Amino acid sequence: MEHKRQELASAKRKASLLLAAAACTFGITMLVTPNPWVLAARAISEAALVGGLADWFAVSALFRRIPTGIPFITAHTDVIPRSKDRIADNLSAFLKEKFLAPQTLVELIRQHDPSRYVADWLADPANARRLGSHVARATEGVLHLVEDARIEQLLRDAAREVFKGVDLTGALRGVLEMLTRDGRHDQLLEQALDRALRLMDRPETRAWLAAQVIEWLAQEHPRKQRILPKHWIAQNVATAIADAVAARLESIRANPAHAYRQLFDRWVRDFVVRLQSDSALQARGEDIKQSLLDDATFGTYVGTLWGSLKAWLTDDLRNPQSAFHHGVAAAGTWLGRQLTQDPQLRQALRSQLEDAATRLAPDFAEFLTSHVRDTVRRWDGREMADQIELNIGKDLQAIRVNGTIVGGLIGLGLYLLTYLTGRV
Repeated sequence: MEHKRQELASAKRKASLLLAAAACTFGITMLVTPNPWVLAARAISEAALVGGLADWFAVSALFRRIPTGIPFITAHTDVIPRSKDRIADNLSAFLKEKFLAPQTLVELIRQHDPSRYVADWLADPANARRLGSHVARATEGVLHLVEDARIEQLLRDAAREVFKGVDLTGALRGVLEMLTRDGRHDQLLEQALDRALRLMDRPETRAWLAAQVIEWLAQEHPRKQRILPKHWIAQNVATAIADAVAARLESIRANPAHAYRQLFDRWVRDFVVRLQSDSALQARGEDIKQSLLDDATFGTYVGTLWGSLKAWLTDDLRNPQSAFHHGVAAAGTWLGRQLTQDPQLRQALRSQLEDAATRLAPDFAEFLTSHVRDTVRRWDGREMADQIELNIGKDLQAIRVNGTIVGGLIGLGLYLLTYLTGRV
């Protein structure tokens, strides 16, 4: 801004110095003895002075009031500050008619074919990755715009409303019915047996059993455990228990008709029937559900899910190697390839853009031009004039220089004309 002010001041000095030189030349020619050269200089300086003063008045009258003593002329100075509202109206109308008219936008779309541009841009993998980065940053920005407290409360309220409508016993019955269909609960039992066998075979499990035996001896037989080899006893007892349990589990697993298997099958099927018919069990399910709804810990846990989800999403969005980045980039590359290879798709996209421009242009133009008009109307007239002069004043001062020079040339031409015709 300061640089523009310095350039404007320099341009004003140059124009004023040229005008002053014309005035001085004219004054000198009035004082010396006339001869053809003096008269030529007087004609040139006189016409240059007239042209320079006229252009100075025209340029200055645009931005400020110039009292001339002639009301009609003075009334037409200070043009820009006085015409601020009219400039605002005309500028908004010009934008609306020349730039935002539906036909203008449609012609612009047809001329530049945005679908081809989008296809070529997305076909470059670097641009597709850049798109993924931009979308990720935009998504992260949206995450930080929302109020965490409101989202957490919304999740709590939503979870309670959803959970309130859940038939807990009915849902459990449905899960068990699905598991008992085609013997799927037997598969779960097989997996449980495998896990239990592996657990019994772990050294940590046997060490824990031995520790329990030692603790039992210390509590039940404090005196005897002092003289007995308690560690040896504990290790052997733990081994015996683990082996016995493992043997029983292995026998259950090896025998499809084992009594415990049949007992488990009957228990599951009976429990499904009870869930459907036992009102006490159903009431117990409702009590459990209500206690969860009333539990502050449940609400706190649901609320903190948003914080955890937001932190995870933020980290993922900031990672250029995340699945989100790769997914957006891959989608952009695919779209670019499809647009490049399919002319009909490009034509369809172009037609959609033209239809959208035709439908939306009037409302958008009205909104934008109203914003421009209202904004300009709110400006201070003097400040507006100063800003315009700051931006185009250098060119206007060049007009003053040109007016002085052109005036001088015209004066020279008229003098030569009169001299050659013998009228001087």
